[in-house]
Amino acid sequence: MKRIFPLLLAIVALTILMALWVPQGRFLTASNLLDLAQQIAVNAILAFGLTLVILIGGIDLSVGAVVALVGTIAVAVLASAGWIVALAAGLAAAAVFGLVNGWCAANTRMPPFIITLAMMLVARGFALRFNEGRPLPIPDTERVFLALGNARLFDLIPVPVLLMLGAFLLMALLLHRTAFGQHLYAMGGNREAARFTGIRLARNEVTVYVLCSVLAGLAGIIHASQLYSAEPGSGQGFELNAIAAVVVGGTSFTGGTGTLPGTLLGAVIIGILDKGLNQAGVHFSLQYVIKGLVILAAVYLDVRRRHSN
Repeated sequence: MKRIFPLLLAIVALTILMALWVPQGRFLTASNLLDLAQQIAVNAILAFGLTLVILIGGIDLSVGAVVALVGTIAVAVLASAGWIVALAAGLAAAAVFGLVNGWCAANTRMPPFIITLAMMLVARGFALRFNEGRPLPIPDTERVFLALGNARLFDLIPVPVLLMLGAFLLMALLLHRTAFGQHLYAMGGNREAARFTGIRLARNEVTVYVLCSVLAGLAGIIHASQLYSAEPGSGQGFELNAIAAVVVGGTSFTGGTGTLPGTLLGAVIIGILDKGLNQAGVHFSLQYVIKGLVILAAVYLDVRRRHSN
């Protein structure tokens, strides 16, 4: 709770700031807040997976490209095989990328940064091969698939938000209520000590990267549904926003420290910044500067906190 409270204060302060800054009080309207929640969903789902990876001292730069690839595969399969097979095919492709990332990280001496950078290029290349890089539209008849990104429960709660909350609950239970989650904290805190206690480092590491990629796949399906088409060039920079949410939420880049609730609040903060700055008419170049400074401040505070302890 000690780390969650400052994030809640930051959300309240940012909301008040944007309410005053955005013209005509548009920021606090019900429709705008629901739209904000829907936009946060994709980034939050990506951030949940990255939290697990960063918690063990790793990184996954391929998630943005996996978003594009899974969306493209799912939509390409959709017309001929139906939405169930399309979802299965997309998520299976994501799991394969996670398996490669995890196996290489666990069994070679290559740094995860380089492994996932290479896999990012591979996934992006595969995505651009579909339809020669052109968008693949989703037919209006595919109502179930389109509902994943656009429908609202009781005409109020966006389905992407429900999927995000479902992913949050599952990952939070896994991380905070199981032995597997405790093993991840141990691996991030001191990998050699974890090895001596009998924790299966390689298996856990592979599992973490597979989970991260599958969550990226889910985000890719939602994103394609929201766009009403698969965009092979989409997802660029998504990994940076997700990493920003993780870091702002209090997960340490050195591993061993972090929570899923913190990541969720970090995603909310990044979402408020993105939407609020856009609606306030701030030039996109300055938006990058502001988000960069926010990330820098979050990392600095993390370093100060660790040194004070």
